[in-house]
Parts: sequence; C-alpha cells; structure tokens
Amino acid sequence: MNKEILNSILFLSFSILIGCKSDNVEGIILENTLVVHQSFSENRRMESLIKSSLDKESNAFNQLIHFPNGGGESSYNFGFVITQIIYKNNDDEIIKMIRNYDKKDIKLLESYIAVGLEYGDNNYDGNMDESNIKDEFPRLFNFINNRIY
Repeated sequence: MNKEILNSILFLSFSILIGCKSDNVEGIILENTLVVHQSFSENRRMESLIKSSLDKESNAFNQLIHFPNGGGESSYNFGFVITQIIYKNNDDEIIKMIRNYDKKDIKLLESYIAVGLEYGDNNYDGNMDESNIKDEFPRLFNFINNRIY
C-alpha cells in the first residue's frame, strides 16, 4: 500500500514538472497572457524557436514571427518577445538574419517590433517603454524602410 502511494506521488510530481509551460526562455520573458493561450506543445515549440533565434538562425526567427499567438493582448506580448530577442542579438545581427525575408515577412516583423517597443517593458523598470524602432534600432529601422517602402 505504501509503495502504491509513493508511486502515485512520484507520478503526479513528474506529471506536474513535465506539464509546466515555460515563461522565461534564456532570459526572454513570456508574459502570462501569451503563455496561457498556448498548449504545452505550442509552448515547447515557441521555446525552441526562441532559442534558435537567439542562436541567430534565420529560418527559426521567420517561423517565430509567424507563430500563432492568440491575438489581442497576446500579440502585444509577442512583440515584446521579438524586441527582447533583438536587444539580445543586436540589430546588426537581426539584419543579417532577415536579409532574405520577403516584404510581407519584414512588414510583419516591423509590426511586432512596433508594439513590442511601445507596450513592452524592455528595460525591466515595471513600466511600458513607449519607445519606437527608429530610436531603439536605427540601423534596423533604415533596413526595414529601404526594403518595404
């Protein structure tokens, strides 16, 4: 009987550990409204794409910007994820990663950057930053403008 209880406790503990979704991936914060709309497998996929994007993998970053995020407030929080990646990699590396993206992908990325900078807390002071791409990532801003306008 005690062995059955111990096995049940171990199984439940293991299930809980495995079932937890990531809300921080190598320092990239995933806000609750983004995570709550994800299944466990979606969360793991996003985690993998974020890690690969931090490793400067262009294809993974492209997949990430097209990753379903639930819309609404989750889109703003997803933009915050994108801007955190840009800060960690720097805009010159991001330009190298997106150099071969088509205009549609660049425009989508630009929209996520815009909301991530305006509504995200990229300096971690507890407040929305209300910043913009021209001020924060001037080289990336110029690259994007030359590609889509």
